[in-house]
Amino acid sequence: MAPNPSIATPRSHVVFIFCMLVSGLSLFASQVQANPRYASIVIDAQSGEVLSSEHADAARYPASLTKMMTLYLLFEAVESGRLTMESQLPVSAHAAAQPPSKLWVRPGQTIAVEEAILALVVRSANDVAAVVAESLAGSERAFAERMTAKARAMGMTSTTFRNASGLPDDAQVTTARDMATLSMHLMRDFPRFYGYFSRTHFAYRGKTYKGHNRLLDDYTGADGLKTGYIRASGFNVATSAVRDGRRIVSVVMGGFTAKSRDAHMADLLDRGFVRASLLTRGDWIAKTDVFGTGEAIALAAAPKARSVAATVARPSAPAAAEAAAVAQGDAQDDPIRTLMASMDHPDTTGWMVQVGAFSNRDGAQVRANQAATALRSELTNTRVSVVPADGARQMYRARLIDLEEEQARRSCQQLASQGMDCVVLRAGVGG
Repeated sequence: MAPNPSIATPRSHVVFIFCMLVSGLSLFASQVQANPRYASIVIDAQSGEVLSSEHADAARYPASLTKMMTLYLLFEAVESGRLTMESQLPVSAHAAAQPPSKLWVRPGQTIAVEEAILALVVRSANDVAAVVAESLAGSERAFAERMTAKARAMGMTSTTFRNASGLPDDAQVTTARDMATLSMHLMRDFPRFYGYFSRTHFAYRGKTYKGHNRLLDDYTGADGLKTGYIRASGFNVATSAVRDGRRIVSVVMGGFTAKSRDAHMADLLDRGFVRASLLTRGDWIAKTDVFGTGEAIALAAAPKARSVAATVARPSAPAAAEAAAVAQGDAQDDPIRTLMASMDHPDTTGWMVQVGAFSNRDGAQVRANQAATALRSELTNTRVSVVPADGARQMYRARLIDLEEEQARRSCQQLASQGMDCVVLRAGVGG
């Protein structure tokens, strides 16, 4: 089918985006295999289409993502008129005795509903989670039963709650898919309360508390939801972000560190937005496996692109090292590299490392700065470049430029080891 010029992105830019998305697949696959706690899912919030999933139905510990259900039931109580935002919730000895993170409320005190909401979202306070549970159900155990019943009513068939906070309990399990379902219910069922999930700090009794969710500051378009961690779960996060009017919800579970988890979530969101966009341009790219979920990749553009079109399957474990080299542009016969050779390039010299393409300049600037920061011990006076790409649909390329070839390749390898996709380019040859 011939391309429709009214909606199609110019071939060179579609191919560029495609190349960048493919580049991290092998490294990503090897990281997943090395981490038995890992799970993820990415969903288009409007259509409900699953854009990617990895172990999305495997049992995982929710950690403080549990508090999203605690908040759901608290929002429900306010919506029904049972509570108001000013209602005072009493603090018991059981609640005050919960381990950190906590607000350090004391037995006999009370806390207003709105303060409790902020304490759960921003501080992830375990003591306040118990306060809410006891206020709504009489005991935390009874509240956990309500939480599980609500989960079943939402279709979260693989989730069982045993407490209101997410503190360790071997029987308290969920899945990435169920946490994504809960995230979307929070947005759809209580839109007037969803704004609380974008809060990064709040004041309580003269003290200001800062949140744990760095994605709200670091990822352009992110506007909620929640982070979580216990030793058994690793670092979890549920995130919703909006770009060009499209909302995506994603869950990552089992990160080794908060930093690597956030970097991986940013990567999944980037890929999700691009894949969702490309799926609306089917006459340019027939099938796009930007996450490495096992589907074939088939370019269906103009004859020049067809001459080097390739089917790229998800790499097997033995091929991981070779595929990683291809991702960094080291394979001389790589068809992706051949496609990139026909693309426009900026007025720069030497070699460069490209770390993403974005629909807005701010997103590109953030990613370029993140890359430069990650390499600050290796590169001094690194030049960051955000380059607008030509075409009907504006894109911005995030780059580190004016490098020696060895510097560029070593830098890209280091970024890849930290979970950041990159590709090495030579000025005048590609990108």
